[in-house]
Amino acid sequence: MADVLETRQGRRIAYHRTAGTGPTVVFLGGFKSDMGGTKAVHLEAWARARGRAFVRFDYSGHGESSGRFEDGAIGDWFVDAQAVLEMIAGPLVLVGSSMGGWISLLCARAMPERIAGLVTIAAAPDFTEDSMWAGFDVAQKAMLDREGQVALPSDYGDPYVITRRLIMDGRDHLVLRAPLHLGCPVRSLQGTADADVDVGVALRLLDHATGPDIRLTLVKGADHRFSMPECLDLIVTAVEEVLDLIRG
Repeated sequence: MADVLETRQGRRIAYHRTAGTGPTVVFLGGFKSDMGGTKAVHLEAWARARGRAFVRFDYSGHGESSGRFEDGAIGDWFVDAQAVLEMIAGPLVLVGSSMGGWISLLCARAMPERIAGLVTIAAAPDFTEDSMWAGFDVAQKAMLDREGQVALPSDYGDPYVITRRLIMDGRDHLVLRAPLHLGCPVRSLQGTADADVDVGVALRLLDHATGPDIRLTLVKGADHRFSMPECLDLIVTAVEEVLDLIRG
C-alpha cells in the first residue's frame, strides 16, 4: 500500500519509497500515467537489487493520489513533484518520462542545488503549447474557448479531456522559450518511432539547454512507451552512468 504525503495545497500524493544509499532516484511519470507503470516498477526493482534509494509517486488526479485529472494542470503537478522532492533529504537524480521530463526540467530549474543528475525518457517539454494547442483546428480552439474543454482521442484508453486551464497554465511553465541551464549530468533517451513526441523535440531540447554534460541517445524503432526490455535496460544504464559521474 502506498504512503501518502499531504501537500500545503491540501492534495494527497501517493508514493512508494525504497530505502537505500543515495542520491535518491525519483521517477516522474507522464500525462495521465501512474506510478504502477512498467518503467517506474522496473526502476524500483533495480533500486532494491542494488540497495539504492528510490521514490515513485502519482501527481494529483493521477493513479492513487487525490483529485480529478481534469482539474489539474502543469503547475499543479510541478508543485506536487516539488513537495515529494522536498520530503527527501540529500541529492536527487530525477528520471522524467514524457510529461515527467518537462516537470523534471522545471524542478531542475527551480531547485538546481538539489538536482545532482537528470535522465529524461521521451521528454515532452512545452507539449501543451507546441503539440496540443498548435495541433488544434479552428473548431477545437473555439470549443475550448466556449466550453472550457475538448476531448482528444488516445491510444492509451479513454479520450483525454484537455481543459482551457491546462493550456493557459502550461504557458506559465514553458521551458524552451527562456534560458535553461542544467548544471548536472543529463542523459536524454528518445525513440525514433515515437508517435507522441517527435524526435525534433529531443533535438530542440538538446540545442536549447546549456550545461557541461548533456547527451541525447536516439533509439531506432523505439516508441513512446519506451518499455521494451532493451529500452528498460537503456534507462537503467543511463541512471547508473549519471550516478557514477556523481560519485566520481
